[in-house]
Amino acid sequence: MLPNFPDLTPNRLAIKVKPSIEKIIRKGHPWLFEAGITKQSGEGQAGDLSIIYDNKKNKLLAIGLYDPFSPIRLKVIQFNKGAKIDENWFAEKIKTAFDKRESLLKTDTNSYRLINGENDGLPSFIADVYADVLVVKLYSLIWLPYIKVIFPLLLAQTGCKTLVLRLSRNVQKESDLLHGLADGQVIHGVLKSEVVIFREHGVLFSANVIHGHKTGYFLDHRENRRKVGQISKNKTVLDIFSYAGGFSVHALAGGAKEVTSLDISAQALEVAQQNALLNLKKPNHKIIVADAFKAMQELIDQKKQFDIVVIDPPSFAKRETERSKALHHYRQLAALGANLIAQNGILVLASCSSRVSATDFFDVSIEALDRSNRKYKELERTTHDVDHPIGFPEGAYLKCGYFQF
Repeated sequence: MLPNFPDLTPNRLAIKVKPSIEKIIRKGHPWLFEAGITKQSGEGQAGDLSIIYDNKKNKLLAIGLYDPFSPIRLKVIQFNKGAKIDENWFAEKIKTAFDKRESLLKTDTNSYRLINGENDGLPSFIADVYADVLVVKLYSLIWLPYIKVIFPLLLAQTGCKTLVLRLSRNVQKESDLLHGLADGQVIHGVLKSEVVIFREHGVLFSANVIHGHKTGYFLDHRENRRKVGQISKNKTVLDIFSYAGGFSVHALAGGAKEVTSLDISAQALEVAQQNALLNLKKPNHKIIVADAFKAMQELIDQKKQFDIVVIDPPSFAKRETERSKALHHYRQLAALGANLIAQNGILVLASCSSRVSATDFFDVSIEALDRSNRKYKELERTTHDVDHPIGFPEGAYLKCGYFQF
């Protein structure tokens, strides 16, 4: 396990923060921005243990990891009481996270997110399992002093035979601090193929764990994909922003009469085709390579309608300044979707923009549906699957609604 990786011993820093920030930390918020720090005992390096003391009694308030490369200067990992951040501490964190996924692992599913960053108490740290391959993605250098301890614990807990390391673009930029680590590096075991086949409620998919987005696949919509599969028998389905065909393949496996995947990426749609073939010899699966907004309007002009339409776009608002534009796009998509639904059909609308609240997303979507002058009823709203727990407000990014016309 990382035989040539140097031992990095983190330093300890004493930190004082503004009273307003103290209140936020007491409520369990894991982010402390640079502007919130009033006193600091020394210059911090990535991963230094930062002990935050309150102003009135000088008592320990929290423990965080120092990140000099981010506006979020401290990522808090321990609240309200002291702790020795050692192997036992990490083992307990990982066991607690694993136990939360127990119900999912009792299903015919061998892919799941074991560590969901801040929401599992390990900020900027993601660990996903695909069959017997564990993929860890680091979004901050703060974890470098600790991975020699954490990686064996993760392998032991999951039973995985292989561990692949993925690094965010920001982390990759600091190549001189990575001690030879690289994005896509196989840290443990042997990776037979960069494309790993895994099961999701009995349906087969593939994840490119070396070059794929995030860790290779998007696991958070698993339950919504299953729901669509359950209602797709003998139905025509349109999957917009389909990417690798998550909703499409579940619909085909669920007995859909015909499924159309629409995405701007021909490469992603090729993966969708391959995923369909993992489950069916001759799937009735059509693809449209096009801009979603233009293609939807063209389908409307052609008088095409479908029994189920799924609209699951990528994040339209990665920063606050894009929020207004994102709401405009969600409104547009809902309006277009309402025109593509056959009588008694179901429209599925989703958003993964953390900058857009569930309230605002559903408000603009329903506003657009009301203007369609079609009768509909809202069936339900869903959020993240069980392996994507929400531990703080910003962690709640996924929202999905089902509307029957």
